[in-house]
Amino acid sequence: MEIHNRTVITEFILMGITDRPELQAPLFSLFLIIYLISLVGNLGMIILTMMDSRLQTPMYFFLRHLSITDLGYSTAVGPKMLRNFIVDQNIISLYFCATQLSFFSMFIVSEFFILSAMSYDRYVAICKPLLYNVIMSQRLCWVLVAVPYLYSMFVALIVTINIFSSSFCGNNVISHFYCDGLPLTSLLCSNKEESEMIIFILSIIDLISSPVVILVSYLLILRTILRMNSAEGRRKAFSTCGSHLTVVTVFYGTLIFMYVQPKSSHSFNTDKVTSIFYTLVIPMLNPLIYSLRNKDVKHALRRTGKRIQNMFS
Repeated sequence: MEIHNRTVITEFILMGITDRPELQAPLFSLFLIIYLISLVGNLGMIILTMMDSRLQTPMYFFLRHLSITDLGYSTAVGPKMLRNFIVDQNIISLYFCATQLSFFSMFIVSEFFILSAMSYDRYVAICKPLLYNVIMSQRLCWVLVAVPYLYSMFVALIVTINIFSSSFCGNNVISHFYCDGLPLTSLLCSNKEESEMIIFILSIIDLISSPVVILVSYLLILRTILRMNSAEGRRKAFSTCGSHLTVVTVFYGTLIFMYVQPKSSHSFNTDKVTSIFYTLVIPMLNPLIYSLRNKDVKHALRRTGKRIQNMFS
């Protein structure tokens, strides 16, 4: 159907990860395993931090919400991507594409600021240990997760409404394996520059404000650690930050590699690999990092395992 010489698009074709038929089955198996590990790991972390009485602290409260955001954006992308490996054509409807973009944007932006809240929590725990329980009250913890969720919903709605209220040209092929903002703006006939500018401004805000909070928190933590006289105290302080610092390094390292590299060195295949890493691999790694590096989580897993064993014995 033609309106004002423009085709009304009701569906898109996703280019997917590869067009080589011999790679479809191995990649489907690989990403299915990655997604299932991510699903089990993050759901397990959410349930564990809710049920175990010894994990009812601000640190694990934020860890629970980190798992929620990981589970959210990996699920926004993963199941549809897996389905596309076993169908003849990677088609996604206009409405499902808008839904995928909004949920992915909401959860990925939330993760930025949940990581910032976790760094502030570590700052208070190490730099102000005597006031920790007073400062990190339940009310403040809820504020530190509620504000990111509300802000990320605002960002997701602004980006999604702006793109999908614009006119698309006849080309409906998205150069990606999911509906992302920039690949969609390249298909617009109207408001293209405006949409790109909105995404650029919001991305700059997110990619600067969140890392600044984390950087300042860790600089203050480092200063406090260097002033400690006890080697054991320094070791415990570093250990307290180890898991979070690892997660932050992997998450932001991947995003910096993707967005800060020169335009001339960008390639579709490189961007796809990087996108796979932060949409599927990082949500799988985060619960593993916290469970492998954290004694409290290990002990909680053992206690939960014993309870389950006793139930069936």
